[in-house]
Amino acid sequence: MFDLKWIRDNPDAFDRGLARRGLPPQSPAVLSLDKAWREAQTEAERLQAERNRLSKEIGAAKAKGQDTSQILAQVVAGKDRQAAMEAVAAERSRELEELLAGFPNIPGDDVPDGEDASKNQVVRAHGAPPRFDFAPKDHVALGEALGMMDFVRAGKLSGARFTVLRGELARLERALGQFMIDIHTREFGYTEVSPPLLVRDEAAYGTASLPKFADDLFRTTTGLWLIPTAEVSLTNLVADEILDETVLPLRFTAWTPCFRSEAGAAGKDTRGMIRQHQFYKVELVSISHPDRSVEEHERMTACAEAILQRLGLAYRVVLLCSGDMGFASRKTYDLEVWLPGQDAYREISSCSNCGDFQARRMKARFRPKEGKGTRFVHTLNGSGLAVGRTMIALLENYQRGNGTITVPEALRPYLGGNDVINGNA
Repeated sequence: MFDLKWIRDNPDAFDRGLARRGLPPQSPAVLSLDKAWREAQTEAERLQAERNRLSKEIGAAKAKGQDTSQILAQVVAGKDRQAAMEAVAAERSRELEELLAGFPNIPGDDVPDGEDASKNQVVRAHGAPPRFDFAPKDHVALGEALGMMDFVRAGKLSGARFTVLRGELARLERALGQFMIDIHTREFGYTEVSPPLLVRDEAAYGTASLPKFADDLFRTTTGLWLIPTAEVSLTNLVADEILDETVLPLRFTAWTPCFRSEAGAAGKDTRGMIRQHQFYKVELVSISHPDRSVEEHERMTACAEAILQRLGLAYRVVLLCSGDMGFASRKTYDLEVWLPGQDAYREISSCSNCGDFQARRMKARFRPKEGKGTRFVHTLNGSGLAVGRTMIALLENYQRGNGTITVPEALRPYLGGNDVINGNA
């Protein structure tokens, strides 16, 4: 959501920012609705003042024993006109909020321009992809050969884009989530949260999942939404609150299932576990002072990178261009891990600084230590990491010629000391 006063004062800057997202000028429509809303609101207030004046006249006339019928008729007529103007103002306000809610965040000045991923910029790379003396397999072939990854039975249970994991792979999935949570809480200062997986409209709206992306979500018959990521629950922990500046930054992490309909991903990544309707992810969320959100963004990205580094996985950090960023983001780094089975780098985490975009929708503010009033916080979110994709990366990067999988040293304490996955457990 945007600051309406800023749009009034800077319509050209607003249009230039949205142009970087591929949108035509929007300020004329916004300012037209804004004018209609303010005019109706001003007239309603004028009519209220007029009614107050007439009420005083009635009192004075009654004190003098004068006839008040004409004044009373004016009051009644004014009341009806005021109600009509208030209804118009409320409708224009609703239309204005609906219009503004449909616009994506404006990219930061340091975000490269571009229409799609071809204009993204590689910021840095870490580690070298492994070399094999055999033809590497992808995670599907590896998991099925081990007898611990079952797409056929998952399809019978739930349809496409679901997986059944058994034995050592089920344990590996659990171990990865525990490993990530331990690192983020014990070393990086995040507070672990076990949040609701079902949220109201207001929560989904607050992080901008609604109204634009309703088709990407699953909804229950009671009207609650299954979270597409714990970002929704964690960020909304500060919705409608005024925080003390001294508590910032707040850093939350959660290891939860995530649910996505993948409505816009028909035909994409249909093989394997890359794109699922249900998956586990460790989420990172920061509620930051606006003057320090840039450094908080770099810190969060480094925390996500640390997981990949400790697992010994080659990856690169990519700065997304204006046309490839998420709806609520003003700046995003993607972490892309090397997958030998695809002979390519694939996204395993996105770390985004949303500025005050979500905070305005949630009405999340803080009270500065000095000065009056309140300010909107900045919100940031990132994957620390996507558990399923991390497992894919481990299977493919640590595969052996005989189909077994070496367990990275950092994970062995979480797997009872086992150093290899061989399908026998």
